Amino acid sequence: MKSILVTGSNGQLGSEIRKLSASYRGIKFFFHDVDTLDLTDNVLLEDFFYKNKPHYIINCAAYTAVDKAEKEKELAFRLNAEVPGKLAGLSKRFITKLIHISTDYVFDGKSYRPYKEDDVPNPASVYARSKFEGENRILDHDNSIIIRTSWLYSASGNNFVKTILKLGKEKKELRIVFDQVGSPTYAGDLASAILQIISLSNADEKNFVPGIYHYSNEGVCSWYDLAVEIVRITGMHCKIYPVETWEYPLPAKRPFYSVLNKNKIRSTFKLDIPHWKDSLTMFLKDYA
Repeated sequence: MKSILVTGSNGQLGSEIRKLSASYRGIKFFFHDVDTLDLTDNVLLEDFFYKNKPHYIINCAAYTAVDKAEKEKELAFRLNAEVPGKLAGLSKRFITKLIHISTDYVFDGKSYRPYKEDDVPNPASVYARSKFEGENRILDHDNSIIIRTSWLYSASGNNFVKTILKLGKEKKELRIVFDQVGSPTYAGDLASAILQIISLSNADEKNFVPGIYHYSNEGVCSWYDLAVEIVRITGMHCKIYPVETWEYPLPAKRPFYSVLNKNKIRSTFKLDIPHWKDSLTMFLKDYA
């Protein structure tokens, strides 16, 4: 029986993988978060590998407090760079396939077209630099897939969609930036895509093609557009006003344009990627 270690299993993506795992009866899942497996503890981590020898790792663990990272640089790099490097090293020793989750923030957002995997990153914040360093440490080893994603949301954790749902009920109006453009990603869709990649690999190991891939839902919008759609679908009586980024200053710099080109992951793994409006509508219906 194949086995999968899912790190950061209480987070947005890890929680969605847990929901889907019941449909994969031929696979043994190990779901761990910091309370059950501290990835910074070398002894505990090596002991887990020796005892369980997982066939795959889906590394969802990360430091994701983008603004706090500006003051907590050491912690951000420990979790986003050192830990992925450590997992990659153990994966090589134990012949384990690693799927690591990265971010659109590795790009500076100055492009005019969707970013491809071979476009040169230029991270503009501590968080972004720590994630990019994690990518580099993983690429030193074979048998690893890096998936960059963007604007992730789910029923778990903190995210933009849940914030709008909460504030939209409490306030009569909200001001949301309209000059940052990207693509939302429903964590359930990404979880399904990852498990499909693993299923293809289980059928034939040649289907596991190492490298960097991009995944988000199809379509493009601004944070303002996304907020307007959330209010429209839910029927909340809250007026959304567009503002520019300079009117809403934050410690960490965000990319103005972070649309990801998904052609590579779609063609390599035969994925059908939903449009962001369809996934958002489905999510809001289930969440309600």
